[in-house]
Amino acid sequence: MRLAFALVVSAMLTGCSVGPTGPINSPSSPAGLPLQGRVHGGQQPIVGAHIYLFAANTTGYSQPSVSLLNAASTGYSDSVGAYVLTANDGSFTITSDYTCTPNTQVYLYALGGNAGAGTNNASGLMAILGNCPTADNFLVATPIIWVNEVSTIAAAYAMAGFATDATHVSSSGTALAQQGIANAFANAANLATLATGVARTTTPAGNGTVPQTVIDSLANILAACVNSDGEVLGPYPASNCYTLFFNAQSLGSSGNIPTETATAAINIAHNPASNIANLYNLQYAAGSPFQPALPSQAYDFTVGLNFSGGSFNGSTAIAIDGSGNAWIAGNTVTVLSPSGAFASGVSGYTGHGLSGPLGIAIDANGTAWLAGGSANNIIKISSSGTFGSGSGGFTGGGMSYPKTIAIDAANNVWIGSYLNGSVAEMSNTGVFITNSSGYTGGGLSYVDSIAIDTAKDVWVTSGLTNAVTEISKTGTFLTGSSGYTGAGLDNPVASAFDSAGNLWVTDDYGKSVTEISSSLSPIGTYTGGGLQGSNGIAIDGAGNAWISNNATSCVTEITSAGTVVTSSTGYIGGGIFMPNGIAVDGSGNVWVANASNNAVELIGAATPVVTPIAVALANNTLGARP
Repeated sequence: MRLAFALVVSAMLTGCSVGPTGPINSPSSPAGLPLQGRVHGGQQPIVGAHIYLFAANTTGYSQPSVSLLNAASTGYSDSVGAYVLTANDGSFTITSDYTCTPNTQVYLYALGGNAGAGTNNASGLMAILGNCPTADNFLVATPIIWVNEVSTIAAAYAMAGFATDATHVSSSGTALAQQGIANAFANAANLATLATGVARTTTPAGNGTVPQTVIDSLANILAACVNSDGEVLGPYPASNCYTLFFNAQSLGSSGNIPTETATAAINIAHNPASNIANLYNLQYAAGSPFQPALPSQAYDFTVGLNFSGGSFNGSTAIAIDGSGNAWIAGNTVTVLSPSGAFASGVSGYTGHGLSGPLGIAIDANGTAWLAGGSANNIIKISSSGTFGSGSGGFTGGGMSYPKTIAIDAANNVWIGSYLNGSVAEMSNTGVFITNSSGYTGGGLSYVDSIAIDTAKDVWVTSGLTNAVTEISKTGTFLTGSSGYTGAGLDNPVASAFDSAGNLWVTDDYGKSVTEISSSLSPIGTYTGGGLQGSNGIAIDGAGNAWISNNATSCVTEITSAGTVVTSSTGYIGGGIFMPNGIAVDGSGNVWVANASNNAVELIGAATPVVTPIAVALANNTLGARP
């Protein structure tokens, strides 16, 4: 059976124009210096491919990318934009035919061409160039740009949080959004080497392990279609492109069907638990040109970086600041930059009363606050690493083994104590607002977590009493003397609010997650996906919940509608093992703090979200995209 698919560029654009948008091609932008590269499918040069140069749009999400080439100079243009062609050896040159505005994010897109099996309109490949520099001189770092399936996988996963398809990569114009997309594009360099088109084994900073076999297998899957004639035949017998496209739809097994391989790669990044067997087996049809590949079928197609070394030791919690840095609490405090380098130095932050903190939160100023656990103190560390809580930290306020901490919209600090079941409020200067005993009663007992809603009310989970207690910003208990105990709560541990004002709570004994409305109505209880011993939860910009499961050493994803996305094994990429804390950053990466002395970053797995949570509360953007 032959399916009549319109493998044409206009289908990808869904009727949208990709002409210059906003200020990106302003007359004041300096002319760019020449760019040179090669386009290969597998190990074969692609002849006659259209090479487009795009910048990510900054006028809103799901907008078309902005074409940067000048059609009058290149002599070639179509509905996608101006382009240059690859030669018989797959090489191309872009001379002074482009301009890019500094600090916009730029990528190459290669469409069509012949890799040896005939002209293939289904071949789509990408490579991220990254941040447009002041002088537009991309040649400083990369004399020759290699565009192939490996560079495409690196690009697709890095930009997944901002990409609808290969020609619709965009964000809003807010400062947080621009920071997030810049960090995302920079992450491609952690996955592959642009000058060679080879998957890395170690991040450039040297402290991160890259899943080279996963990237190579994903590249082989794309190569099965790229190195064909592009025919979409199926279902019996199914061509390579048919198999790829029908197993890499926009929603995994449903939604929009891609018409070229770059968009298929983006869809796989968006749905890393879908159709694993069908996609994995496809790589053999291409002869597996990229090695080393996975020796057996993966549990999922997440791409996880594993950061270790330095001062990692018994990591308990994690929080993301506005710049995209990951703050990880353990026996010390380790800060990883958005690229995974040690921003706190290899030894991390120590001393000043810091001794095995259990909880961490970032305030609107970028300052980290830590709940000291057995040290019975609160530690304050500025974004530059300066301790602001004296030699022994802040003490008092009725704290007894402070386990959890949160920052409200006014930048005040809320602390939950595990041993005496109290909640204390402190000003940003370290002065307790509550009395010497803190708030007690109202069902509070063995406090496990604190989450704050957009009304500035404080919600506290108490595992021993299976209760959620709501406290107003003025200290009034709103859930009675016993707290709220409905909705099947079973040893509630971690909690977080989504943009709709619903509270998500992990139930340790129930091996489940409970969703409760702000009016204390049960919405749903969700099971499966590896849920067990769930110590952490985070909500992304699409309202999806991400849960770290210490007992099953995996991460579970649940959609805003309550659908468990992950299989029974959860996501395990990057060496997730006994995870505790979890957080989503402004680039759409999921960060996991492992008790096994390392941290994992799942690249592009989630939807970007406003960070830190204190800023989201202050700006009424809790659980929203930046």
